[in-house]
Amino acid sequence: MALPNAYGQYNNSKILTASPAELTLMLYEGAIKFCNIAIVAVENKEIERAHIHIQKVERIIDYFRQTLDMSYPVAEHFERVYSYLSQRLVEANVKKDKEILEEVNMHLRSMRDTWKEVMKKGKD
Repeated sequence: MALPNAYGQYNNSKILTASPAELTLMLYEGAIKFCNIAIVAVENKEIERAHIHIQKVERIIDYFRQTLDMSYPVAEHFERVYSYLSQRLVEANVKKDKEILEEVNMHLRSMRDTWKEVMKKGKD
């Protein structure tokens, strides 16, 4: 039974030692994971499970919106994208619509992949 505890400690350490860029990447990964879980839950008619995981994605998107530095022009673009994703997530949650969740997940993956490229270029 020590293994789950060791895994939890590893994850905590990973988060505490991560750079802001790595934390952002982790949040994108988490949003994608929760969206995938919600998609499966919708397929399996697990309404409460879908709701819980859609809300987790919504909270991550809300966090991204709250932490945008609006002094950069690109932040306005991100605000529009995050706003759109938030609206789509609400709609997906109300309708328990798999297609909407797949669309949101596609956007999240694209943003995550772009973020990875930004991180790579920052190391060069």
